[in-house]
Amino acid sequence: MVGYNKNSNLSKLDFAIAGGASGFVTRAVCQPLDVLKIRFQLQVEPISEHSVSKYRSIFQAVGLILKEEGPKAFWKGHIPAQWLSVIYGVGQFWTYEVLSRQSAKLNVPNKYSPINNFLCGSVAGGVATIISFPFDVIRTRLVAQSEQKKIYRGVVEAGISITKKEGFLVLYRGLLPTVLQIGPHAGAQFMCYQIFNDLYIKLIKIQNTSLSSSLMAGSLAGLCAKTLIYPFDLTKKRMQVQGFEEGRKSFGQMFYCKGFKDCLINIYRLEGFAGYFKGLTPSLIKAVCTTALHFSSYEMICKLLEKSNF
Repeated sequence: MVGYNKNSNLSKLDFAIAGGASGFVTRAVCQPLDVLKIRFQLQVEPISEHSVSKYRSIFQAVGLILKEEGPKAFWKGHIPAQWLSVIYGVGQFWTYEVLSRQSAKLNVPNKYSPINNFLCGSVAGGVATIISFPFDVIRTRLVAQSEQKKIYRGVVEAGISITKKEGFLVLYRGLLPTVLQIGPHAGAQFMCYQIFNDLYIKLIKIQNTSLSSSLMAGSLAGLCAKTLIYPFDLTKKRMQVQGFEEGRKSFGQMFYCKGFKDCLINIYRLEGFAGYFKGLTPSLIKAVCTTALHFSSYEMICKLLEKSNF
């Protein structure tokens, strides 16, 4: 279902519904991994068992968060994250399906299909990012703050407070590294998904995309894409919490930067090259799970909508 299919009777509205629903399902299941990833990304000290850092490993971090903040902390920032996921899912899949339909009219040779999927996915990811980005900033702030010293009590309060104290444009802080990462990231996701899905279908000798082929292709696509763009994702998170030092006093050393370039320089100066890949392990686990779930749930919802249209 992902990409143009001349035999499909789905409308543009159906693609939007399926994209939003897949985003909702994926976020609900995978939110705890996102919380872990963000906590690791924002920590300046080394992530090592032999350091005095607050978070030293995945299992240690899980235990510490449970002890200090309780199980609810793993769904901290879940409401804005759901808004982010639903809006992003609608924008991404709707744009991709529209672009793939238009590109099909150009009769592009099959050998250029990976490039075509990459370009359509890149544009779709960019559109989805721009319309959903303020919820990403609010979500990051809510996840980043300490339970012992809460600055924001909810989504609306956070949005109003950020706008009043720091200005509306702060809701788009970190947009540059996000756009730089999301283009190749979304493009690589769609390209790799189609490649791995087609390969699975040929190897297993089945007629159409199945739940197993979608899960396998989505997992590998998420792994490849996330590794490619990870330093930009980490930089974005560091930029999004600038001006939020009061809410992070219990998390260790503060990180300061004045922009995208300054952020990259300061990460390398303070943490070395490895600093660009802080939190990569939970991020890859999350990427494998979320991408597999995102694509497979989208495929299944599209099939349900298609049956209901007959």
